Amino acid sequence: RQYTTPTDSLARRSCQTALWHISEALARWVAPILSFTAEEIWEHLPGERSESVFLEQWYTGLVELPANAELGRDFWEQVLQVKQAVNKAIEDARNQKIVKANLAADAVLYVSDELQALLSRLGDELRFVTITSTATLKPLASAPADLPGMLAGLKVVISASPHAKCARCWHHREDVGAHAEHPEICGRCVDNVDGAGEVRHYA
Repeated sequence: RQYTTPTDSLARRSCQTALWHISEALARWVAPILSFTAEEIWEHLPGERSESVFLEQWYTGLVELPANAELGRDFWEQVLQVKQAVNKAIEDARNQKIVKANLAADAVLYVSDELQALLSRLGDELRFVTITSTATLKPLASAPADLPGMLAGLKVVISASPHAKCARCWHHREDVGAHAEHPEICGRCVDNVDGAGEVRHYA
């Protein structure tokens, strides 16, 4: 979203805000062991600040998500577990020469009812979490019988996307080449280049 969404879009600015908070904290955290690196980070961070990171206090701008809030910490910890399982499935597919890169992959997630309810809240943005060109949810009961489980309530199938690669975002999408003025990019990128820009909520 930092590189593909419009310059002044909420999606890009929210990404930059998150990166800024992380950088403010990270520079302080690594300062005792990577002093020169921390100082270089400090010199390049925007905004008014003291001369040295070593003159600063501990950063308190990172707010912890409530555990049980809607889309809170518990939610994202479960999503992270799914993400790690998909990563393992992609790595296996790469070793088997099924795909060469994450964005060349289509992911089908066979999920329990509980995971279906959880992951469906992300909508189409689930593919941005898995970093695959598509991420499709299907009932766990419909998974191939010999497919091993990645974690409780989840089985994953990775296949090579049959679609062309977008020259801008590198996702493999069915609508690449569907726009005469931009024959090499997908519809999402066309909207980001010439339109109002895509709407991103979560990822």
